[in-house]
Amino acid sequence: MSSITKLNQFNSIRLAKDALRVTMLAAIAIAVGEFVNPNVAFSQFSPPIFESPVISPFRSPNTSNTTVIRGISGGEIAARNVANLVDSPTGPCVGFVDHEPDHIVTLTGFFNSLDIQVQSSADTTIVIKGPGGTWCNDDYQNKNPGIAGQWLEGAYQIWVGSYEKNQYHPYTMQITRGN
Repeated sequence: MSSITKLNQFNSIRLAKDALRVTMLAAIAIAVGEFVNPNVAFSQFSPPIFESPVISPFRSPNTSNTTVIRGISGGEIAARNVANLVDSPTGPCVGFVDHEPDHIVTLTGFFNSLDIQVQSSADTTIVIKGPGGTWCNDDYQNKNPGIAGQWLEGAYQIWVGSYEKNQYHPYTMQITRGN
């Protein structure tokens, strides 16, 4: 299942939940005599997923050290087939991913310290391909994958997998610059 198909499935579920939230907000607003714009209320509950951020090693004082992106893990392709590895220096290449990467993170310079961690209620895995190699991980913290270290400038393809084939789970990925 491609990221687009997963996105469509996820969006269908999310739209149903969001429609219920908007209906509840409208009912509450009517009960208290207020008007609610459903488009505004709907957009408040719809965070984007499968983003591909551009991150600079230099940040302004008003920006966060952490970038958070969202997606849905899983697929039907063994992670080892995408990585062309069974094990990488950062861990085993296990789980199942899509053909295409979930994210492409572009780093605009060298990072002396960068930490990428996936947070999900399910057992997830990660494959990252970019300048200098391919890295995989399964259980960086509990059942959540992550990779930390020095990173070269360039584009990194990132697949977030599920430990079991064709299992799809929402996740957030935190990309944190070191000090």
